[in-house]
Amino acid sequence: MPDKIARFTRHKLWLAPLAGFTDNAFRTICKECGADVVVSEMISADGLIFNREKSLAYAQFDEIQRPFAIQLFGAEAEIMQKGAEIALQENPDILDINMGCPMKKVIKKGAGSALMQNPEEAEKIVQAVKRVIEKADIPLSVKIRAGWNKFSINAVDFGKRMEQAGADMICLHPRTRSQMFAGQSDWQLITELKKSVKIPVIGNGDIKDIDSAKQMFEQTGCDSIMIGRGILGNPWLFRTIKTYLETGELTDVDPEEKTRLIRKHIDLTWQEKGAERAIIELRSHFANYTKGFRGGAKVRNYINHCFDPDDIFELIKNLYLGQMKNG
Repeated sequence: MPDKIARFTRHKLWLAPLAGFTDNAFRTICKECGADVVVSEMISADGLIFNREKSLAYAQFDEIQRPFAIQLFGAEAEIMQKGAEIALQENPDILDINMGCPMKKVIKKGAGSALMQNPEEAEKIVQAVKRVIEKADIPLSVKIRAGWNKFSINAVDFGKRMEQAGADMICLHPRTRSQMFAGQSDWQLITELKKSVKIPVIGNGDIKDIDSAKQMFEQTGCDSIMIGRGILGNPWLFRTIKTYLETGELTDVDPEEKTRLIRKHIDLTWQEKGAERAIIELRSHFANYTKGFRGGAKVRNYINHCFDPDDIFELIKNLYLGQMKNG
């Protein structure tokens, strides 16, 4: 197992799970751009048990996406264990437990970052899931936050408990639940966690360009980095970071390649979800793809009322080929 874990965590780039964004199509685009490990959207263990077909759809992936991790959330050890058994039917490379989601609908169920206030139950969940996936011989990762609020920052102690309970790797997003996604993430917590555990640590938070990726590796000593919101509208960031880490060269992806990837993203989503659903779900991506361009707001306004993917693509293509992004 140590060699297998190292294959996923030795100076790797992970795509963070982002509900409503990191679906099968977008994961494929990110993989093509250089993401080493991609993670499913967050999946409810309760949903896998009581609405299996609908929930299991979020766990399905194309072989090209390997190494692939399925992320589960839940509040009870028994439910999480049963959910893990179902998720394993999809044959992932990694199983990840979400103990960091700050959203109210997750928190009110006692899941996500609410578990950071309940480390005893969190330990039971890790132990229960570990018993299931040991048979499948795949590693278990746990994603956590800094803590519940600024008065209860417990990421380091919590991470140590997760290691003792059986986690094979830990991903830390060093913002508190109260911060949500505001303010600055505290990378010093990643440094402290890395020094306090023997398992690999994946750093997450505020990685938006080559400099921030380089700085996280250097400042924290983390084994790998996970990129979330910084990749939205910018999946080729994986390629530029990877090129820099491997060669030291500062590069960019040319506009023609960017538009090719956007076209592929549209086509993949269309094929998988059908016309009406695809265009609605893609609008959030289109908003990100057009940020920072002169005239982008006008294009976004048109896109929000358009149902023709070819018209939408031509507008986006004109933005990319007609001008460079500002800043």
